[in-house]
Amino acid sequence: MADVQAFRALRYDLGVVGSLESVIAPPYDVIDPQQRAGLAARSAHNVVGIDLPQAPLGGDAYEEAARLLALWRSQGAVVRDETPALWALQQDYVGPNGRALSRRGIFARVRIEEYGAGRIRPHERTHPGPKEDRLRLTRATKANLSPIFSLYDDPAGAAWGALEPHLAGDPWGEATDADGTVNRLWRIDDGGAIARVKIAMGDTELLIADGHHRYETARVYAEEIGGEGDHRYVLMCLVALQDPGLTIFPTHRLLNKVKDPAVQQKLGRYLRETFDVTPIEQSELRPPDGDGPLTMGYIDSFHQQAYRLVLKDQATADAALAQYPEPYRHLDTAVLEALVLEGVLGMTEDDIAHLDGLGYSRTDDEALQAVLSKDYDCAFFLRGSPVRQVQEIAAAGVNMPPKSTFFYPKVPTGLLFNPLG
Repeated sequence: MADVQAFRALRYDLGVVGSLESVIAPPYDVIDPQQRAGLAARSAHNVVGIDLPQAPLGGDAYEEAARLLALWRSQGAVVRDETPALWALQQDYVGPNGRALSRRGIFARVRIEEYGAGRIRPHERTHPGPKEDRLRLTRATKANLSPIFSLYDDPAGAAWGALEPHLAGDPWGEATDADGTVNRLWRIDDGGAIARVKIAMGDTELLIADGHHRYETARVYAEEIGGEGDHRYVLMCLVALQDPGLTIFPTHRLLNKVKDPAVQQKLGRYLRETFDVTPIEQSELRPPDGDGPLTMGYIDSFHQQAYRLVLKDQATADAALAQYPEPYRHLDTAVLEALVLEGVLGMTEDDIAHLDGLGYSRTDDEALQAVLSKDYDCAFFLRGSPVRQVQEIAAAGVNMPPKSTFFYPKVPTGLLFNPLG
């Protein structure tokens, strides 16, 4: 079972930094250089300075992150709580599909375990590069700077129900992020409420939704330090699988090694043989979410005509993924990877892991513009995976291809930190 605990958070002192909104940032891996500059200009204490550090004059960026965090603590801008607590997060947002929703999460520290049934499970494969970056940052700062987003099973809503009576007053902090998501955060140190949350989560396993690299980094760091202590725990934001605000959006696939006419002809021939192909408007490229055979939107930079592709026969996917369990053979990203990326275009797992000829986009407009501008040769527009499907595949003991899910909204960095020593 997962070991979920209250913790003595490192956090901003809002009386010193002025506002929570000025110091939070999106997760480091979605920030481009222009966004980073804008975030850093908001406040001298914006978290981007330590979570996506840049050293002046070509020095060590990780040492700069450690120096900044130590400076902020000496200034009183970042302080550590005297007593442990859980923190309740409510995020009010409008998703890419235009629906207004609220999602609720609980910040806690969780004991680091090996992946396994009944404890903590991953749900998708990871790229190698970010792990080394996050490990070096953790070594330097000795803190978890951004949370791992994990899911837990709680049909009765007992965990959130234990905290809800303590949310009647004003939140500790509130911030609206660049996507318009309103983040409200409450601190709960009531021993009875904390005990009820631990009981509610006592028999559940945790499914990592976002932050696999950070979790695997935390595990390596814990083993490096050895022994017992704060380094054996990692910061998580825990959301119930049954939360009505839990939504998953797709990540579209972009390809940029399809310029050769022979490759284009081979791909076009295979798509016509394997899929029912229907011309559509560019505005219809993202297919509606739902079950059934693999359904995608497709457009290339040469003809710029949009198409709907529907897999003719599930047996084609079953044969290509015969070594995998049945739920995985119905996963859109897995079928696309097996039939098209690897099957027709000959990409290797290493190509996919290192983004050699492959790119990703989380928005319909960005993916379309990447093709129309000829930055990429073609794009496959995907459906969102149902939460149930993610559960089934994780329970079967296999990981999804990278970027199979896009849980929205992101949990901002800078709400809370978890000290490791």
